[in-house]
Formats: sequence, C-alpha cells, structure tokens
Amino acid sequence: SEYLIIFGTALGTEGHTGRFMADDYFTIIDGEQWAQPADSQAKEIYRPGDQHHLVRGDAKQYRMPDNCWALEYARGNIPSMLFFGFGDGLFSTFDFVSLAQTVKASAGYMFHNLMIGKI
Repeated sequence: SEYLIIFGTALGTEGHTGRFMADDYFTIIDGEQWAQPADSQAKEIYRPGDQHHLVRGDAKQYRMPDNCWALEYARGNIPSMLFFGFGDGLFSTFDFVSLAQTVKASAGYMFHNLMIGKI
C-alpha cells in the first residue's frame, strides 16, 4: 500500500524517524531537514528539491530546525507505520482528541481502499 501527504511545520521539529516496513520518500518543498543515521557522525542536509529516502527497515534521527515543508510518499506496509504515530499520542502528548481524529480518518480510508481491492 502507499500514501502521499504534505508534511511540515512553521516552527521546527525533531525526533526519531521510526523503523518501518515501508520505503519513505521525503521531498523537501521549502526549508531544510537534517538527518543522521545511528552508525554515522555526519549530518545529512536536505534542501528544497532534495529527496530524503528512508529505506525500509532503516531509522535515523532527524531535525527540521525551522520552517520546513515536504511532500512525503511512502510505499510498503503502511498500517505498520501507524503504531509509531499512535505511540506519541498515547505516551507523550496525551492528545487523545487528535489521536481519535487520526484513527477515525485512517481507518475510514483503509476500509475504503480494502473495499475497492487495494491491500
């Protein structure tokens, strides 16, 4: 399965990418993203027009130091990626309203795609 979203922030963010059973392609539209694999001391820098490919099974630390927007395309086992996002809502922010909205929207789209034969 696959998904395509516009991901971004006007304030900056940072964290762990997660380790997924999907390839993730993050094409920078505006701003800058930094990344660092665990086995490297070098900072990767992605600017507008650059594509950061997070290979299935890999994980990195990332940072968007300020305003950054990207087109994100992922392909592979997309449902396996949801638990990483749910974990933040459940154990970090305790934002159960946003978590419920995410579950409702995601489940609706997954059910729709299942009914039209997309797995």
